[in-house]
Amino acid sequence: MTGYDREHRPAVWEGPVMILEAFGSAVLGVLLAWAALHRLSHRLPARPLVLSTGVAGALFGDFVTHSALGSGSALPGLLGAAVVSAASLSLLLRPAGRLRRRSAPA
Repeated sequence: MTGYDREHRPAVWEGPVMILEAFGSAVLGVLLAWAALHRLSHRLPARPLVLSTGVAGALFGDFVTHSALGSGSALPGLLGAAVVSAASLSLLLRPAGRLRRRSAPA
């Protein structure tokens, strides 16, 4: 008997657990964005952009992880949320020093 033969019965607590997982991912994204702002504020753009990027990255990471692994546990979803949120925030970083531009090609 394969997984396609069995009847799918949703768990009673599946809906609220998914909402709590999404809420936890959003909170994790806010915390990562706040830590990035606190540590690297001189290299990041405006605060609302950083906070919204952290939350959006965390929610997208949770969605991708949940789609790939299914609804077994919240820990892999939160781990995926943290990874994608950190990657999204790293794309906002500006260089620390001035860029050197040469007038003639080397």
